[in-house]
Amino acid sequence: MNDPKLLEGIRVVDMTSVIFGPYATQTLADCGADVIKVESPTGDQFRSAGKPANNRGMGACHMTLNRGKRSIVLDLKDEDDRAVMRDLLTTADVFIHNVRAHAIEKLGFGYDAVREFAPDIAYVHCTGFGSDGPYAPLQAYDDVIQAASGMTSMLPRADDNPAPRFVPAAIADKVSGLHAAYATLTAVIHKLRTGEGQFVEVPMFESFTHFSLEEHLYGATFDPPVESIVYKRQAEPTRQPFPTADGHVAIVPYTDADWGKLLTVLGDPEFVEKEPYDTPLGRFRNQPDIFRRIAELTPAKTSAEWTRLLNEVRIPCMPCRDVADIFDDPHLKATGFFKRREHPSEGGFIEMQPPVRFGARPDAELGYAPRLDEHGDEIRAELAARKTVRRAS
Repeated sequence: MNDPKLLEGIRVVDMTSVIFGPYATQTLADCGADVIKVESPTGDQFRSAGKPANNRGMGACHMTLNRGKRSIVLDLKDEDDRAVMRDLLTTADVFIHNVRAHAIEKLGFGYDAVREFAPDIAYVHCTGFGSDGPYAPLQAYDDVIQAASGMTSMLPRADDNPAPRFVPAAIADKVSGLHAAYATLTAVIHKLRTGEGQFVEVPMFESFTHFSLEEHLYGATFDPPVESIVYKRQAEPTRQPFPTADGHVAIVPYTDADWGKLLTVLGDPEFVEKEPYDTPLGRFRNQPDIFRRIAELTPAKTSAEWTRLLNEVRIPCMPCRDVADIFDDPHLKATGFFKRREHPSEGGFIEMQPPVRFGARPDAELGYAPRLDEHGDEIRAELAARKTVRRAS
């Protein structure tokens, strides 16, 4: 008999879509929770993201975000399907969704309605903005949150281009998804300890602002402020990858002692021995000058040479690679991070392994992304069997 999965026995009814919520529930599914993805008849719109021709809504982003889940189609405007949804929620530990409050209440699945028939449920609402603020009714997507949180002002602080810009990743969605994952697990642990359900709100705006300001609140942490907002080291324009003979490298002289070691390897140890760089305070205050000097020295060798030489003296250094070359990374190859698998209906695909390893279950088997309504009949049969057992008892 196989050992139980880490979250085996925990059932999550997942009515989220796109990235924010699905990233949270993918994390739970990877850990063994039974995640039932409830979709409308047209399916999660993100099924088409990265979609090749004729793949039946099994796009690339769906393959990564919804692995290990079971899919059932329910039209919650139909009373029969609403009845199925109510039955399903009575079997669940968690109900998580990203439907706006007025819409979910109109469908009959707001928190007050659900706790009438599932009083111990952990009800997790993934929202754009906190419900007690003026932005509460607004729609939110990753770009909107990057703009509202101030993230679009970060790149202009680090270069000469004053135009606000997005980080080219769905960073707000994914950060908020991780907040939703730990929020869900916390509510489940509380339920297991006390038998008590609860309403949990995970707003994207607040989650991402909290994430980005952990270091960037900086001088504004104190009242009155002791310095301006934004952690200066992160926004220093000269703190950029350094050019090499064949590309660029990232070098991080993090402690004061690292400066001397670094400049010695680079061939100019005298630079930090002369004023104003000859004291810790002088080096701290004049880092831009030191970074400029490093950039003048690094073109003397290749990225591979600097990476080897600097890591030998414990100065963190890695080559800057194009994201398309990530499959060739020797470390990720050695750890088996990328794995080629065969999907039952979609054929070969590349799967990233969960980054967190659990010693109790080190080789967890991951499920596949479901076809739309792939498990509908199966789930309906389970609910019918449960009803039969209840009537018999």
